[in-house]
Amino acid sequence: MSLTRPAPGRTPATPEPAESRTARRRRARTLVLHYLEMVVAMAVGMVALHPVWSFVLDALGWGAVLDAPEPMAMIMATNMTIGMTLVMRWRRHGWRACAEMAAAMYLPFAVLFVPMWAGLLSSGDMLLWGHVLMLVAMAGAMAIRPHEYAHC
Repeated sequence: MSLTRPAPGRTPATPEPAESRTARRRRARTLVLHYLEMVVAMAVGMVALHPVWSFVLDALGWGAVLDAPEPMAMIMATNMTIGMTLVMRWRRHGWRACAEMAAAMYLPFAVLFVPMWAGLLSSGDMLLWGHVLMLVAMAGAMAIRPHEYAHC
């Protein structure tokens, strides 16, 4: 037995207006498309900027830095963050949203360094799970503030 009363003119069995369902579907579609757009921007950033890092580090004699998993993960996160931030700023997102998404890029790797150092994860597993957790963290940031991402 419910103690709340339905809104005037509506009964509990009255379905929601079609407009609100349509609006929700549209907002969900916009969020998913924005998420996929950010993933593509991250991939482009990673592919486009990796050769730049390789060239610069090799020129400085530090090419071996890319062989260590920690700097490699952070450089990949940086490349993805640059690509994603460029698209987010083009879409007129604020710096706060960009910083939240940047945190979603770096934190999963940083957290997974500890189990890797403890011998519980290989460097390949750290990179794999860092990317998986990064995607989850991005979705989480979008879920916390959907109004930021639903307008695109």
